[in-house]
Amino acid sequence: MLTSFLSIEHLIGAEVPDCIPIEPSAVHLWGIELDGPPQCLERCAGWLDEVEQQRAARFVRKDLQRQYKLAHGGLRAVLSTYLGVAPNHVAIDRTATGKPFLTRDRQDQPTITFNLSHAHGRALIAVSNGQEVGVDLESVRSEVNASALSERYFSRSEHAAIMQAPEEQRTTKFFRYWVAKEALLKAQGIGLRGLSDCEIFLEADGVSADIRPRLGAHFTNPLRVRLLRCEKGWEAAVAARDLDRVQQYGSPPE
Repeated sequence: MLTSFLSIEHLIGAEVPDCIPIEPSAVHLWGIELDGPPQCLERCAGWLDEVEQQRAARFVRKDLQRQYKLAHGGLRAVLSTYLGVAPNHVAIDRTATGKPFLTRDRQDQPTITFNLSHAHGRALIAVSNGQEVGVDLESVRSEVNASALSERYFSRSEHAAIMQAPEEQRTTKFFRYWVAKEALLKAQGIGLRGLSDCEIFLEADGVSADIRPRLGAHFTNPLRVRLLRCEKGWEAAVAARDLDRVQQYGSPPE
C-alpha cells in the first residue's frame, strides 16, 4: 500500500458522517495535502483551541503558520469523523509531556487515540482505538548531514548501517531510521531525549514492513514500528503495540 494524500479542501468540505467504526487496536492512516484556498485556511484556523492558536502565532514565517493551522484543522476534521461531532467540538487536552489526547465525556465512548506529523506541505495522521500510536513523516532533504547527525543521535549499529550504504543512499537511509525512531518516541509520549534509548534493526535493503525495535528504560510500553511505503523523496513510519490491522483512510477520490 502506497501512502496517499488527500486534498485538505476535500477533507474539510465533507459533511460530518456517522461515526467511522474502528476496531480495538486497529490503526487508520490519513494523508493530507496542506494546500487550500484562503477560506479553507480560515475554516481550519477557526477550529483550533487556545493552545493551538498560541502555538500557531509563534511561527515567524507565514508559510509555517499556515501549514500548522491546516494540519491541526485537518486533524480535527479527521477526529470528528470518529466522534460524530463537528471539528470545533473535538476536545483535545495534553499530557505533562505535551502529548495530545482526546477528552472523554462519557465512559462508553471509544478510547480513540491519535498522532499527527506534518512536514513540507503534507500531514500524516494515525488514529487507533485502545492503544497509544505514533506517526512520523519526513521529506528526504539533501542538505541534511546524515553522517554527523546519525553519529550524534543514533546507536553505533544504526550509524554504521547508514555509513555502509552507498553515499547517494545515505540521506534516504538516515531518514528511514529517523521516522521509525520518532514514531516510537511519539507513541510513548517522550521527546528527543529518548532517541538513543531505542535501536532500529532494518533488513539489509532497508525496507522491512514490520520492525521489532530494542527499547530502553524510557519506554514503558511494548511497541512495534512499521515503515510505510511512500513515493520517492518521502519516508514515514507508524508505531503502536499492535500493527496487525493498519489501513489507509481518506484516499483521494477517483
